[in-house]
Amino acid sequence: MFDPTSRYATLAVRTLHLRNGREVAYVARRFLPQGSSLQTLGTTRVAPDERLDALAARTLGHSEVWWQIADAADAVDPTTLLVEGDLVRVPVPGSGWGGR
Repeated sequence: MFDPTSRYATLAVRTLHLRNGREVAYVARRFLPQGSSLQTLGTTRVAPDERLDALAARTLGHSEVWWQIADAADAVDPTTLLVEGDLVRVPVPGSGWGGR
């Protein structure tokens, strides 16, 4: 259902049975990991005007895994994460996301 790089890829798809007989599929809730519990690959400095997807491509090799960097920083709002010159923690790809 989801691309393997999606933050929803390992979540269960559940079915809600409505009173009118309809069935609605939905994805189980995703619980955020504690950023400090994730293995760290390293840190990187935020470049001028850098976007989170570009930072993920530069550090993790794939722009679609930007959410892993946000999770490692405990950033509920990823737009607050990128301040030029700040150090950002880069997690080991896929660490701590198995089926939560």
